[in-house]
Amino acid sequence: MDTAAASGTPFGHAAGHLPAQVRSPRRGGVAWRHFGDTRAFLTSPQLLLLQVAHPVVGAGVAAHSNFRAEPWQRLLRTVGSLGTVVYGGQAAATAEARRLIEVHREMKGTDAQGRRYHALHPEAYHWVHATLVRGPVDALRLFGPGLTAEETEEYYREMRDVGRVWGLKDHHLPPDWASFCAYYDRVVAERLELNDSVRDVLAELARPQKPPVWWVPAVLWRPFAALAAHYALLVTIGVLPPVLRERFGLAWTDRRQRRLRRFARVVRCLMAPVPPPLRIAPALFLAYWNTHRPGTDPRTRRPLGAAV
Repeated sequence: MDTAAASGTPFGHAAGHLPAQVRSPRRGGVAWRHFGDTRAFLTSPQLLLLQVAHPVVGAGVAAHSNFRAEPWQRLLRTVGSLGTVVYGGQAAATAEARRLIEVHREMKGTDAQGRRYHALHPEAYHWVHATLVRGPVDALRLFGPGLTAEETEEYYREMRDVGRVWGLKDHHLPPDWASFCAYYDRVVAERLELNDSVRDVLAELARPQKPPVWWVPAVLWRPFAALAAHYALLVTIGVLPPVLRERFGLAWTDRRQRRLRRFARVVRCLMAPVPPPLRIAPALFLAYWNTHRPGTDPRTRRPLGAAV
């Protein structure tokens, strides 16, 4: 893509109307059961790294985000937003999609290399969506039995609808899982780059800030942060495509690969006895809070997953 293309006309439903056939994930469907699985949170830093490695996303985050100053607040807002679109029901998903479009509408400018960018350019917006589609599939393969081929196809069909709720058009979205994976691999090979936003994410993972809550004292946070940083970097770097590890200068050895496999076995053993509904309970809670907290639109306050 040339430098001017990234600043092209942004997509979105300018008139504020979504096509009637655009639906959020159905309650009990494959996306509902697996997108918010607790095990998928373990790979969320890797998704953020992949997102900001796109030159348009990285430039927008560098110029318009307060990630380094408020990483925890940013994380909770992002997770809450995603949970709302997937679990909040049609009214909440549509309202959140419109809010996201408005938030990103004015995020545009010129990056350090002189390339113009716009946060709502379909290529960048689709890439963010693509990382969120792929992330849970990879996480469940590493930390669980993984999805069957049939489940993966159904999951992708439902997550494709999430992309359409967000404002992506049909021609932006590959029609099936195989073509999606080909698109994903092509972006990794040809578009992602090391930039300041990638460096910021890696720096935060290496030395995570203390959450802004009084009941977590610094003296207890420091040893926990060191342990969390070790495993966050182990999973994030280990799950990255090898071509990106090389491009970003991130060392990976057979010893670290064995450590990742051992950690994955521990997670599988711990999660095996957890009933499937409890595996998505945190995501459901965040979606409920995001749609029912004081100040939210009463029209979005429906039972989770309800269609309107």
